[in-house]
Amino acid sequence: MFFALDGLLFAGWVVRIPAIKQQTGASASTLGLALLGVSAGAVITMMLTGRLCRRYGSHAVTAACGVLLPLSIALPAQTHSALSLGLVLLVFGAAYGGMNVAMNSAAVDLVAELRRPVMPSFHAAFSLGGMVGAGLGGLVAGGLSASAHLFLLAGIGLLVTAFAGPALLRHRPARPAYEPSTPRRPGPRQKLDPRARRIVLLFGVIALCTAYGEGALADWGALHLEQDLGAHPGLAAAGYALFALTMTIGRLTGTLLLERLGQTRTLVLGGLVAAAGMLLGSLAPTAWLALAGFAVTGLGLANIFPVAVGRAGELAGPSGVAAASTLGYGGMLLGPPAIGFLADWFSLPVALTTVALLAAGAAALGYGARNAAHA
Repeated sequence: MFFALDGLLFAGWVVRIPAIKQQTGASASTLGLALLGVSAGAVITMMLTGRLCRRYGSHAVTAACGVLLPLSIALPAQTHSALSLGLVLLVFGAAYGGMNVAMNSAAVDLVAELRRPVMPSFHAAFSLGGMVGAGLGGLVAGGLSASAHLFLLAGIGLLVTAFAGPALLRHRPARPAYEPSTPRRPGPRQKLDPRARRIVLLFGVIALCTAYGEGALADWGALHLEQDLGAHPGLAAAGYALFALTMTIGRLTGTLLLERLGQTRTLVLGGLVAAAGMLLGSLAPTAWLALAGFAVTGLGLANIFPVAVGRAGELAGPSGVAAASTLGYGGMLLGPPAIGFLADWFSLPVALTTVALLAAGAAALGYGARNAAHA
C-alpha cells in the first residue's frame, strides 16, 4: 500500500506540471531548474534515511514518510514563480526520497524472508499507483484546479497512512537481510569490503540510467504530447498513465522473468526494449505513435530499477538501498535541467532521445554485471 501510495501521489503531481508551468509562467529551462528541486530534495535526504532506518527500523520511517509526503504534495499548486516552485519541490522531494529508501529497505527484508525474487512486485504496486494517479489526473484535468486536485490527493494519502501505518508498525522482519549470515552481508556497523562496494556502485549506476528515463517521462512526457504533437490535455496526461500501466504489467511478470531468464538477461533485454521504445516515443510524428513508444518504454524499464536496488540492499541493507537510490535519483537530478536546456537549444523530441541512449547504457552495464550478479 505504501508503494502504491508513493506512485499515486507522484503521478498526481506530474500530470499537473503543464498547469503549474502556466501558473508560474516558467520557460522550459526555468521549469527544468525548478523540477530539479524534487530530485535534489530526494538525494539530500536518502543517505540520512538509510541511517534512520538502521536506528529506528525501516517500518517506522516508512510510516513517518507516509505522513510527510501527502502533506507536501499540496504545496506546488500554491506557488506563482519558478523560484517558489523550486523551493517547495525541495520539501516534496525530501519526503519522496525518504519514502523510497524506507519502503525499499522494508521490501528487501521481506524478500529475504520469502526467499524468492519478488522485488519487482513491490514496484508493480508503485506503478499501479502511478497509473491510477495519472488516470485520475487525466479525468479531472479539465474541470478541477491543480490546487483542489493536489489537496484531494493529500487527504487520500493521509487516510491510507492512517489505515496501513499501524499494521506495518506491528510487523517485525524475522531477520534483516543485511545482518551477517556470511562475511559479504554486513550488519549496520560493519563496513563493506571494496568488492561489495564496487558492486553496489555498479548497480547504482544502472539505477541512474533507468531513473533518468522514468523521470523524463514523468516530467516531460505530457508536455511533449501536448506542445509538440497537439494532444488534448486529457490525452497528454494519459501518456504517463499508459507508461505506468505497461510498467505495472512488466513488474507483475518480473518475478517470473527473473526466475526464467536470470538477472543479467532481464537487465539487458529490458534496456534494449526501453531504448527502442523511447526512440519511437520521442521522434514519432503523431501522438498515438508516441503513446505506443511510451508503452514499450514502460515494459523495458519495468524491472531494471527494482533489480538494481534490491541487489544493493541484499549486499548492504538500508545503506545499500540508500546508495543505489541516491545514484538512481541522481538520474532524475540530471534529467529535468538537462532535458529542459536541450529542449531550448534544439527541441524537446531531440532532448528525449537521451532517454534511449541511457537505456542502452543500462543494458551494456547489465551485461557487464553478469559476474557480479551472482557474487
